[in-house]
Amino acid sequence: MGWTQPHYLKRPLKGQDGKLDHPNRGREEGPVMKVTTIGIDLAKDVFGLHGVDGEGRVAFKKRLVRRRLLEFMSQLPPCLVGLEACSSAHYWARKIERLGHRVKLMSPRFVKPYRKSDKNDANDAEAICEAVTRASMRFVPIKSEAQHEVQALHRVREQLLKSRTALVNQVRGLLAEHGIVAPLGIARARRLLLEILADPERHGLSGLFRETLQEMAERLRFFDERVGAYDDRIERVFKEDERCRRLAKIEGVGPLVATAVVAAVGNASEFKSGRELSAWLGLVPRQHSSGNRSQLLGISKRGDRYLRTILIHGARAALRRADHKRDQRSRWAMRIKLARGYNKAAVALANKNARIIWALLTRGENYRPPAISVASPTADRISLTQVQA
Repeated sequence: MGWTQPHYLKRPLKGQDGKLDHPNRGREEGPVMKVTTIGIDLAKDVFGLHGVDGEGRVAFKKRLVRRRLLEFMSQLPPCLVGLEACSSAHYWARKIERLGHRVKLMSPRFVKPYRKSDKNDANDAEAICEAVTRASMRFVPIKSEAQHEVQALHRVREQLLKSRTALVNQVRGLLAEHGIVAPLGIARARRLLLEILADPERHGLSGLFRETLQEMAERLRFFDERVGAYDDRIERVFKEDERCRRLAKIEGVGPLVATAVVAAVGNASEFKSGRELSAWLGLVPRQHSSGNRSQLLGISKRGDRYLRTILIHGARAALRRADHKRDQRSRWAMRIKLARGYNKAAVALANKNARIIWALLTRGENYRPPAISVASPTADRISLTQVQA
């Protein structure tokens, strides 16, 4: 028995050309859309891409391997490209910018709210594409190759310092097991270690333990030499950069801080004000406010931890000398120190230095030292003590 065609198929729908096909067959992709914004989810080997046109309609969703990313981007018209500020982000930003695109980097913390569903490459790329178009988005300045090279000096030096500190702490712990208490500080521990090795019989140490201490002393000497070598390189960079020399005239800012700041922010043109720079460094208070109730907490500690740390250390050094000066800046720092404590005064001075750094970098001006005050700092200290009492 043969198959009987149903009645509803006896008169099939036909297109305008008489063919048994949908009239829009062959045009399902729609008109060619001009891509204006692209979000790229960076990775080690496979990248997720999400592109939209001027009206926000999806133009493409792709996954590309590493070697094909620049080839694909070179075939597109100039677009706004969004990237998350992560490992290798500045490298890809420089490469894509050379192809004529406009690239903006964003913190992953600001991109996360725009992800609609679970985390995967496609959703991350879509969230980046959406976040980069927001007018209120905060962007990360793209670093040049020279900035990255200077930052590499600081990163390697920082790691050497951590390794040296760990080594000294281990020496201190091993000596404590033999009844020898090492004083605080790397310099004092180094001197004690050399004294023990020079006269091991005095402390009754065995030959095996002396050999161990001798090897640790050689490693400590190696770390000292390497740290000194990187300090010399940073000093050379400092002398060659006019911006660093201008920043070093600020009290609490030396070659280490000046080179690190210039390597991190360049001319600070991405920041609208000095407060934005200090907030990016995490030197402003956190807030927990609602309605008319405003509550300020400790500093946010966001941004570059290394840069914030050396800024505060530089402010501590300036604060130690402020007690013997009579300028307005020193008197202001001493008032905060007496009213709020040494640590808060150091952070406040670091915040002020960050704002001054922004002004000098963006305006290209030289630092003008504060004016000398007529009143003595001793009188301020006595008056504050009386008020607190």
